[in-house]
Amino acid sequence: MLAWVATHMKGSACMQTLAIKVGEIAKRTGLTVRTLHFYEELGLLIPSERTEAGHRLYSAEDVMRLQQIKSMRQMGFSLDDIKNCLSSKEFSPRRVVQLHLKRVDEQLEMLQTLKRRLAALDSRLDSIREVSIDEFLQTIEVMSMMEHNFSTEEMEEIKARGQQLGDEKIREVETEWPTLIAAVKAAMDNGTAPDSAEVQGYMKRWKELVMMFSGGNPAIEQKLKQRYESDSELQNFTGIDPKLMDYVGKAMSAGK
Repeated sequence: MLAWVATHMKGSACMQTLAIKVGEIAKRTGLTVRTLHFYEELGLLIPSERTEAGHRLYSAEDVMRLQQIKSMRQMGFSLDDIKNCLSSKEFSPRRVVQLHLKRVDEQLEMLQTLKRRLAALDSRLDSIREVSIDEFLQTIEVMSMMEHNFSTEEMEEIKARGQQLGDEKIREVETEWPTLIAAVKAAMDNGTAPDSAEVQGYMKRWKELVMMFSGGNPAIEQKLKQRYESDSELQNFTGIDPKLMDYVGKAMSAGK
């Protein structure tokens, strides 16, 4: 488990620090060794020490940094955003914990809402009373919020955006998306540079369509992006696979 490793000699005193190997970090956190190596490659989490044999050793400060990375990942931050936060002089580890606590409170609130919905359905089904479609839909709605990782406030904001746009505009957007995705994919397959005028024109419209959904809320946009990254069924349905997402990301960066 944890091993005490002598590190530096300062004068006659032998300074010791608590260090842990990469395999133990992976075992205790549920992360893979490959992920930890990837974090190191990105400069996100570089182990403070190595053994004479070259094995990575993580200090208590390294583990604290890993906790901050995990917290920010769960809050929807991209790896690039996390790296920028951690390298900022104004970065506060306590602020990360506070933000994560707020996010956990939101998740607990959604779980409690889902529990009440399920309990009500269970009671009605047990008494063989008729259950309305609306009751089932309300339960599915809460489940969807959990799956999408959107908070209650964010879901209300998304609904409000939909009401503002109206059914006709939403149908127009739903029809336009496949055409736009196909055009961007064709540009990628043809080797068109992400910073080309053609692709930048596509990105302008891409941003506009995303804005219609998110209302410009960066948290909603980040969670939507994460859903596309993690949901293979959604990728197959829309055609927005990791390769295309990477291309779009480069095109977006080129346009800034």
